[in-house]
Amino acid sequence: MMSAMKGQAIFALCAFFSLAVCSRAEDVASPDGNLILSIETVTKDANTPAGQLVYRVAYRGKPLVEQSALKFELEGRRPLGTEVRITGTAKSQGEDSYKLLAGKTSEVHDRYNALRVGVDQPGVITARFSIEARVFNDAVAFRYVVPDQESIRTFHLTKESTEFRIAKDATTYSLILPNFHSMYESEFVKLPISAFSNQGGVASKVLLGLPLVMEVPGVAWMAITEADLRDNSSMYLMNTSGSWLGHWFESVLAPSDEDATVIVKSSLPHHSAWRVLLVADQPGRLVESNVITSLNPENRLADTSWIKPGKASWDWWSGSLNAEGKPSFSTETMKYYVDFAAKSGFEYMMVDAGWSDFGDITKMNGKVDIPELVKYAAAKNVKIWIWLYYQATDKQMEEAFPLYEKWGVAGLKIDFIERDDQKGIDFYYRTAELAAKYHLMVDFHGATKPSGLERTYPNVLGYEGVLGLEQSKAGARDNPEHHTTLPFTRMLVGPMDYTPGAFRNVTREEFAPRMEMPVVMGTRAHQLAMFAIYQAAFQMVADWPKAYENDPSFQFIKDAPASWDETHVLSGKPAEFVTIARRRGKDWFVGSMTNWDPRELDLPLNFLGSGSYTAEIYADAPDSDAHPQNIHIEKLTVDRNSHLHPKLAPGGGFAVHFIPKP
Repeated sequence: MMSAMKGQAIFALCAFFSLAVCSRAEDVASPDGNLILSIETVTKDANTPAGQLVYRVAYRGKPLVEQSALKFELEGRRPLGTEVRITGTAKSQGEDSYKLLAGKTSEVHDRYNALRVGVDQPGVITARFSIEARVFNDAVAFRYVVPDQESIRTFHLTKESTEFRIAKDATTYSLILPNFHSMYESEFVKLPISAFSNQGGVASKVLLGLPLVMEVPGVAWMAITEADLRDNSSMYLMNTSGSWLGHWFESVLAPSDEDATVIVKSSLPHHSAWRVLLVADQPGRLVESNVITSLNPENRLADTSWIKPGKASWDWWSGSLNAEGKPSFSTETMKYYVDFAAKSGFEYMMVDAGWSDFGDITKMNGKVDIPELVKYAAAKNVKIWIWLYYQATDKQMEEAFPLYEKWGVAGLKIDFIERDDQKGIDFYYRTAELAAKYHLMVDFHGATKPSGLERTYPNVLGYEGVLGLEQSKAGARDNPEHHTTLPFTRMLVGPMDYTPGAFRNVTREEFAPRMEMPVVMGTRAHQLAMFAIYQAAFQMVADWPKAYENDPSFQFIKDAPASWDETHVLSGKPAEFVTIARRRGKDWFVGSMTNWDPRELDLPLNFLGSGSYTAEIYADAPDSDAHPQNIHIEKLTVDRNSHLHPKLAPGGGFAVHFIPKP
């Protein structure tokens, strides 16, 4: 039966090319056997010695990715991947077992089966490269590897054309970006793949950022992304089919700002970033995956004792308001936020833009005295982060970083990077490495999406790369439907500095954007739930300190950690609702959010350990639909056999802290 199924699959896939002949490489399956990757060449007839290199993916016996080209172009050469032949294959097994200093889990054990496919392109001098692939239980990953050789002396990449031909016209959650210089701050729009074709779709040649998440009906949930980008340029996707029948994408790499003809310049040997397909039967399983960090090099820092995940008070979102509620960007105002952090048990206070000369980050402009603030905060067991402008950081980091260590600064929020071509990606790695040398943690803003750098340099605690809470100051883009989409899209690939914690909660009808003391759509419990749902090792608490004063619901924010030992997605679907349980030590935290649809959930507590727990519950009040700031707080005794049945208001939420009983 299995042989017959394989034969039918080969016939169907080879039929993609008229009268094509497939020369099959060996399949490689995931450890559990559910995912199968095949790599082969397709030729016009049996007498043609070389053909197009392709791959395909099946999940639980069904086609997921149909025969898709593996192809890239080097300067002055025929495209590598076309007119090639497979020279040999090698299989192996492996397991990535490591600890993460911060993230969705503290320990990772990722088993995989690997396949290496040797390829050559005949010519006057034969060109050689290989495909290195790993298949995990929840992902397929592959990359191009070009060795040092006589026929290729330098690696000058002009184009990559990796295809992703999806077996069905899947429903995608797509990040539509305007160009290669965005900050990845947009919605994930729900559309079928065919809507992006060049005939009658959304637009011609729409540029899509990663991750691209999709539901392939009757087959699987899948996300396309990448990992380990060092010495490479970021991948985007585009539907280049030119046909309303075309439900497929092709890779497009961010072009170099300095040389429009060459995307990546490198010496040999060189490998591309990993092209990653996260695959699962439910969207929540994608969130739980650790494959992105597993595909990155190990931690390179010998001493990580100075790296501490934590929460921070923050002056910018409320308008740098002082204790009297007046805008005042000054040392005294920052001390007010330090006092709030100390009182709340937060590890950090974040000083945003305005303390330095815009073009010289080694000089203060007289508004905030950073060394004085650091000294003041240290006496209260709080550490200071400071904001930096990307272009100045790029030019001055060698001079500035040792100065910040001398001042006693703990971390850097580097903003408006807005590039992820090869030079832009190099900035992330260079910054992380140099910052670690001077014991500085990093939070990248105005940034690309994460790709696992935080495993190699664990002083990288955060990335923005998201349409976050700040957008509520400008318009209605930040809303409960968006909030419930993010966990299944942007958050798949790593830490997400959304900056939650807004306590001026209003209905959709009452909402109006404003720069000072802004309001947000959705309930108080909805905002609390974000501290259990959104992964951020440097978690900024956005609102003005007095917004939390004498409010018992603030206790959940104070209790919630910024890093986790274990994560389980209990239920949910993009743009509808999400429920996530996370463990830190012996305590568990659960967050649940809904879009504008009210809903009642059945929440089994079988993730809990043995024994009884006190459940500190923060739920929507009966009138939260009309008065979103209202919240119901109660305590219950529960165990792993218990069920909770929260009722979520429109734009509502539910947050619980489970504490083991003695």
